[in-house]
Amino acid sequence: MAGFIQGLLSNDIGIDLGTANTLVYAKDRGVILSEPSVVAVYNNSKKVLAVGEKAKRMLGRTPGNITALRPMKDGVIADFEITEAMLRYFINKANTHLKFTAPRVVVAVPSGITEVERRAVKESAIRAGARLVYLLDEPLAAAIGVGLPVWEPTASMIVDIGGGTTEVAIISLAGVVFAKSVRVGGDKIDDEIIQYMKRAYNLMIGVRMAEEIKIKIGSAFPLDKELSMEVKGRDCVAGLPKTLQITSQEIREALDETFNKITDVISEALEHCPPELSADLVDKGIVLAGGGSLIRNLNLRITDRTLIPCFTADEPLNAVANGTGEVLNDLSWWANENS
Repeated sequence: MAGFIQGLLSNDIGIDLGTANTLVYAKDRGVILSEPSVVAVYNNSKKVLAVGEKAKRMLGRTPGNITALRPMKDGVIADFEITEAMLRYFINKANTHLKFTAPRVVVAVPSGITEVERRAVKESAIRAGARLVYLLDEPLAAAIGVGLPVWEPTASMIVDIGGGTTEVAIISLAGVVFAKSVRVGGDKIDDEIIQYMKRAYNLMIGVRMAEEIKIKIGSAFPLDKELSMEVKGRDCVAGLPKTLQITSQEIREALDETFNKITDVISEALEHCPPELSADLVDKGIVLAGGGSLIRNLNLRITDRTLIPCFTADEPLNAVANGTGEVLNDLSWWANENS
């Protein structure tokens, strides 16, 4: 009874702790926060100066005594102390609506993290202000969030392309039949664009410009009409500002190896899929989620490689967060399954 009353009085939340962005889902309110996974700290004291959007604006612009950093790297926690401070910020910000008792928190984590890392995430969330913490594998969360029938005895395949990793999972009966991840995501794509501009044009560009190129003209498969844009940076030789035009075709060719890594891990998952479930995937197809799924024609490239229909989810950026929200709605069942 006490637990039931606490459940009514607390503002239970779900957290998609991503490499690039953290999303917070509040029960009965939906996704209420979406901010960059960036923390700015003082170098000497390690005291937190800013978190989220405010901290991201400081990237590359801080004085010598302040560092703006990402505590998540390649889909896993690289700095637990800073991650705890970030979790505290998001939990407190989400819990202003109701403060009678600490919230129960569902945290989506990469499927490949170790038991030690899972315990560390739980402990960090508890210290950050959570009353109870439940961990949910990101691919399963994404599949639930996009509305796949994960509870049924049929196969569902999800490809979650985040900032640090691409996670592929085949799911049946609310369990992961096969999962595989590769350290390729939005950050890797940005880095490849930076390296290409330097290699092809002797042009130094920053992460923000690389991200803008990815969003405006990035594509994984030929477009009906190729795109172009103006890029500004610094000439590596002369050291002066420089502006030039680039096309979607050359960026696609520069990212060819990166896209191949994504299709390779999808093909590997399909090879490990039991024959009975493979037939389901031919009928139902592959669903893409995460920010990386927004790259133009990525679904067509995957279909061309696998010969299986591939679709992008309706809300790919919110897929994992929405999945944590669905689990919050039936937390007692989830707690029993994972006790």
